Amino acid sequence: MSTINSSDINHLWLRLAGFPGADAANHINLWLSLALCFLYLLSILGNGIILFIIKVDNQLREPMYIFLSMLAINDLCLTLATLSTTLNVFLFDSRTIHFFACLTQLFFIHMLCAMESSILVAMAFDRYVAICNPLRYASILHPKISKIGLVALIRCFCLHFPVPFLLKILPYCDKHDLSYAFCYQTDVMKLACADPTITSTYSLAVVLTTYPVDAVLILLSYGLILKAVLSRAGQAENLKALNTCVSHICIVLLFYIPLITLSLVSRYAQKDSIIARFLLGGILLVVPPALNPMIYSIKTKQIRNSIRTKFGA
Repeated sequence: MSTINSSDINHLWLRLAGFPGADAANHINLWLSLALCFLYLLSILGNGIILFIIKVDNQLREPMYIFLSMLAINDLCLTLATLSTTLNVFLFDSRTIHFFACLTQLFFIHMLCAMESSILVAMAFDRYVAICNPLRYASILHPKISKIGLVALIRCFCLHFPVPFLLKILPYCDKHDLSYAFCYQTDVMKLACADPTITSTYSLAVVLTTYPVDAVLILLSYGLILKAVLSRAGQAENLKALNTCVSHICIVLLFYIPLITLSLVSRYAQKDSIIARFLLGGILLVVPPALNPMIYSIKTKQIRNSIRTKFGA
């Protein structure tokens, strides 16, 4: 089998994958295309409306809504990162992508996923301060919001910046078929002819130092919230406090469950799991950005009322 080294990488094209068993002419592909278009449109409109409402409504100036606007911006960026290749595959059956474009896409996908995790940690800390120390809520968080956002961005950028360069130096074989309609790091790494131990080890180290740590911090925050709420006397007050956390818990589960499952499946599963990998990839990168605005609109009274006021709903 011939290999492509770093000097020939400028001429390397990869082939993206559609849904297994579907082609441009059949009904499965048509319905998937319509579903993806709907989800992408829902994500862009939903997150755009959330950002607009927070921008124009002067009552939505608490740290909670600033973190929510960060989440909406990140979800928009994540949507745009996968939109072009995914819709090209399903709408136009255009499946080729240049290797450098693929590296750029996977960098932004992985960095934005890490950024999403960091924002969820910040939102969990926000709920902890709001419920456990409500009198000092604004004074504690307002001065720290920009610093929290900057630290999260620097952390995610620095951790994922080496990945494209580690993938670029690997030699690649004749097989250029990917498993998704977008570029995913472990998927590209499997195309290498040489032993990708260094790249794989670094990638695994990044995953282990990002998502499990963030998940533990989120669980710790909600453990402290639950302890504080149960120690209070009023049942109605307890329910009201917990209700403010429900939307965030739903988003955390919606993000982490497919993320962890996809990470395990893409590394250790066999070829017969291609459909599972494809569905998990779609759930991780398309569904949360589309559903997050709906969850917050339904569960957050202030945003719901503001939407009704601005749009006459």
